Amino acid sequence: MSISRRDFNKLLLSGVAGSAFGLFGMNSKTFASGAARKHVVVVGGGFGGAATAKYLRKLDPSLSVTLIEQKLSYVTCPFSNWVIGGLKNIKDITHTYTALRTRHGINVIADRVVSIDAPKGQLKLASGKMIGYDRLVVAPGIDFKYEAVPGYSQKIAETKIPHAWQAGAQTLLLQRQLHGMKNGSDVIICAPDNPFRCPPGPYERASLIAHYLKKHKPQSKVIILDAKEKFSKQGLFTKGWERLYPGKIAWHSSTGGGKVLGVNAENMSVETEFGAIKGGVINVIPPQKAGKIAFDTGLTNEKGWCPVHPSSFESTILKGIHVVGDACVAGAMPKSGFAASSQGKVAAAAIINLLNGKEPAPPSLVNTCYSLIGPEYGISVAGVYQFAAAGIVEIPGSGGLTPLDASDDQLQQEALFAEGWYTNISKDIWG
Repeated sequence: MSISRRDFNKLLLSGVAGSAFGLFGMNSKTFASGAARKHVVVVGGGFGGAATAKYLRKLDPSLSVTLIEQKLSYVTCPFSNWVIGGLKNIKDITHTYTALRTRHGINVIADRVVSIDAPKGQLKLASGKMIGYDRLVVAPGIDFKYEAVPGYSQKIAETKIPHAWQAGAQTLLLQRQLHGMKNGSDVIICAPDNPFRCPPGPYERASLIAHYLKKHKPQSKVIILDAKEKFSKQGLFTKGWERLYPGKIAWHSSTGGGKVLGVNAENMSVETEFGAIKGGVINVIPPQKAGKIAFDTGLTNEKGWCPVHPSSFESTILKGIHVVGDACVAGAMPKSGFAASSQGKVAAAAIINLLNGKEPAPPSLVNTCYSLIGPEYGISVAGVYQFAAAGIVEIPGSGGLTPLDASDDQLQQEALFAEGWYTNISKDIWG
């Protein structure tokens, strides 16, 4: 299946592309109810977990669905860069689970899973409560390999050099540091090697920080030290930087001085092969791995991620447990909020089929990722994915990038599309 950028954007703004089912002709009538009072537990209330829980109930209202999430509200990484750059408020990206509970009949438990017994089909909560399940979905998100950056640690991240790659308190810390930085000091962003959550994220962050600096600290600039030789949407970003922030963003590849050898929180410096660089604000985004519960349960491979069957997102390691979102190995799909929600819906459909003794249908999945370079300068990448012998692959010709020669009107429209995308996907998942 191929879909044009124009049609893809129409779907986004209508809210349909927030659902893999709307795009590929699936709805609640596609599945015959037959799993009466079967119990599915979902661990994690982010894009992947919340979408799975909601669509399990939408596709088969006879299911009993429990969502376990220790936080009372979820702050999204998408649009958190907009908060750092002063374009949004933290409240704008904070969502509760009220609608999932009251409108969709999901049992939402604010607690933390401490252990999972896959053979027995039950899990234990920090409160001591035991919960049984017929199928389990784990959406653990990411954790960080702090030790991969000498001199860095979780404590330093929480107090002095934030990663802000899990939105919330760290988003606000980085914003406060930016506001308090002396005019003329520089912001250093240390970007990780692949794979990591939101591949275009560090470069959108650099863009919106540059936007803030241009207005409030014109003598300061952004320095990006990158563990990679290239990055997502590179041509589009660099063109935007040259146009909006000439001389204010400097990107260094791994072999061009961007390899980080360590950080020093005391004197606020980053050590590189070409010496130490001091910053008024330092943002280290460390290498990543699956969230802790995935390791504790034994769902991870030697690389720290969770391998899954691409037709159902069921773990290849532990039967009866499905893994969606950033933690799973999903072939060509990037680790993004949209991808996680798409995976969650496919997993929901697969679980219902499995509970009814049927094989999951070959999935089709979608992803799009908007980035803002300036308030009226947006860019995007989109793709449609399908199951193949090699796993999940992108369909040739699907989606695509914003054209390099896009007009001012097109770039402004992309920025508006970004707003529409966030509003619709948030409503689709938590509304």
